[in-house]
Amino acid sequence: MTKENLSYVTEKVNDLIAAPSCCAEAKEAAQQWLAAVGTDKEAEASKALIAEIEQDITSVDQLIELTGSELGIKIFGEEKAAALNAHGKEIKAKGAAYCDCPACAAVAAILEKKDDIIG
Repeated sequence: MTKENLSYVTEKVNDLIAAPSCCAEAKEAAQQWLAAVGTDKEAEASKALIAEIEQDITSVDQLIELTGSELGIKIFGEEKAAALNAHGKEIKAKGAAYCDCPACAAVAAILEKKDDIIG
């Protein structure tokens, strides 16, 4: 990976870790990747990070479905679920493929560099 891409991915991995919407598994994979950069464990940690975040990123359709469901209302509350549902529909209309919460935005940015990360 180029030095520039490494710097970019490291920044986005740190953004992912800091995101309130980041799940524990993604946070752990991200922390392990940071610890492995520059070591003989980097390739393994890179593959683990990519595998984890590919499972975790939420499509805009999944966001809309969840926030329009009883489960979404239970998780977020009625008002927040409705606002997130409307937001999901708005960003979908503008062409978004993924949720734009801080965690998903960081994951999408990391996945743009997937080929460089896992070689």
